[in-house]
Amino acid sequence: MSKVHPAEIRFVLASKSAIRAELLRGAGLEVEIVPANVDERGLEAAWSGAGPDVVARNLAQEKAVAVSLSCPGCLVIGADQTLALGAERFSKAADLLEARARLLRLRGRTHTLHSGFALARDGAVLRAGVASAHLTMRTFSEAFLDAYLARAGEAILTSVGCYQLEHLGVTLFEAIEGDYFTILGLPLLALLAALRQEGLIED
Repeated sequence: MSKVHPAEIRFVLASKSAIRAELLRGAGLEVEIVPANVDERGLEAAWSGAGPDVVARNLAQEKAVAVSLSCPGCLVIGADQTLALGAERFSKAADLLEARARLLRLRGRTHTLHSGFALARDGAVLRAGVASAHLTMRTFSEAFLDAYLARAGEAILTSVGCYQLEHLGVTLFEAIEGDYFTILGLPLLALLAALRQEGLIED
């Protein structure tokens, strides 16, 4: 495939995540936002035997393909993230009460975030991948946790870990091992490499 300038391609992000859009635009890609309408919980149930990294990649693919079918010729970027604590995989918390319980589970322990991405066009997956990061929460007090929840509010419910590292969530941690972009929900370096490999951005 011959290389083309990004301005000649209609890039679409199959996610309503503001931070993912911000990361892509910061990297020079002008993206449109078209959230995917897929049954994430149903798909996760169907893949119950798969590892959390595979689930993240598969969800990213499903989202990218779904949106690409309704946007002929577009280059669609799908993304998703899972959280694993040992063998247990988590979905997004439904409310702040559930978020509080989850953060107590994660307190003082190391969990893993798996961020998947996929590129699709006209129903076909061009590239897909996943990157992982390991995060260790400090042993904070319950009083601190309640203050954190009061300040952060329901915005944390958009994150599977119930935190946004780019905001107050950073105060929950004592150690992080992994790529910052992966933690934010988009393995940007791997995605950009995939776009270059496909000749979709300048090398």
